[in-house]
Amino acid sequence: MTGRTRTGTGDGAGQIIEARALSRVVPPAAGARAGGGRPTIMDVSARAGVSRMTVSRALRAPHLVREDTRRAIERAIAELGYVPDRAAEALSTRRSGFVGLVVPTLTNTNFADAARGLTDIIRREGYELLIGYTDYDENAMLRHVRDMLARRAEALVLPAGPRGPALRGLLAAETIPIVQMAGLASRPVNRMVGYSNREAGRMAARHLMALGHRRIGALGAAGDGLSCDHRGGERLEGFAEALREAGRSDALVLRMGNAPVSFTHGAQAMGRLLDQAPDLEAVFAVSDLVGVGALMECHRRGVRVPGDVSLIGFGGFEVGRQMVPALTTVAVDFRAMGERTGGMVLDLLAGRPDVPRIVDLGVTLVERETTAFRPPAVPSATGAPT
Repeated sequence: MTGRTRTGTGDGAGQIIEARALSRVVPPAAGARAGGGRPTIMDVSARAGVSRMTVSRALRAPHLVREDTRRAIERAIAELGYVPDRAAEALSTRRSGFVGLVVPTLTNTNFADAARGLTDIIRREGYELLIGYTDYDENAMLRHVRDMLARRAEALVLPAGPRGPALRGLLAAETIPIVQMAGLASRPVNRMVGYSNREAGRMAARHLMALGHRRIGALGAAGDGLSCDHRGGERLEGFAEALREAGRSDALVLRMGNAPVSFTHGAQAMGRLLDQAPDLEAVFAVSDLVGVGALMECHRRGVRVPGDVSLIGFGGFEVGRQMVPALTTVAVDFRAMGERTGGMVLDLLAGRPDVPRIVDLGVTLVERETTAFRPPAVPSATGAPT
């Protein structure tokens, strides 16, 4: 196409120039179809030369489709940029294809490991994971569960812990599989995969006492009712119980602030504990996040770890392993916990018999560099220990 136009100049005169517009053919973008709009399953079937039912089967159960046919369908999907309409599929099959997971926090990498393990397993059967987090708020938990049920979650995985009456009633009315994770109960309402938080605390206390420490404290969150880390609270309770059973005082078990805990929380709590008990010998941190913060506070104050104070955490976080000195911890394999939970969910969805109600993965003491033996105090010439 050609045309003429007049351009202005500074003296008001005009200049005629010829403009020529070059035309070119632009190929349709991937995913484009006649008439516009997103590609449909019928477009895929036409491109692959198979029936709509075969495409649907290849998407839902690829192992049931011949390899050459499956590859033709995969090529057609890639060329067209086809995205399956899961909403329409859910309406026709009454299956959403997702499992709901609610976690207390996104700042804890252990829950990320658990989510990864869970996802790896359920994807083998075509399920995906929808995640919500609560920041340890019971009302947020209730909102997430209601929303996931409204979206037809096929199973729910929830953090272990006590529930308010509204959430208990909601879950009691459900028939889908519900699994609690990261805790244990003697008589669970739902199935559980986890470990004893109380035993984790007891294990930490026994280790510190076996090393000869007597002035022993602990760091954790207090909570305010609705915002409460019940699992961390159980660890502190187990720790304090073990101290009392051994005839030691639990007066230095410090609960301050709200969950979720953090490096900052650990540093502030350790500072308060050191101010309260300058002769402190050992500390249990309810989480490795708290433990790392406590360790950094000791560095700032010139308190030697483990020379002056032994320190043990919980969780087996990667950051604790990389600290100098490396953090001793009570560890749990959260990736394995997610995988076992995923296996249990699939067994329940398939209606398999004899699915266990409780799977106890246990806890493990991992001794690193922040705990050390404390020699017994030697009496001085006056008879006082030194």
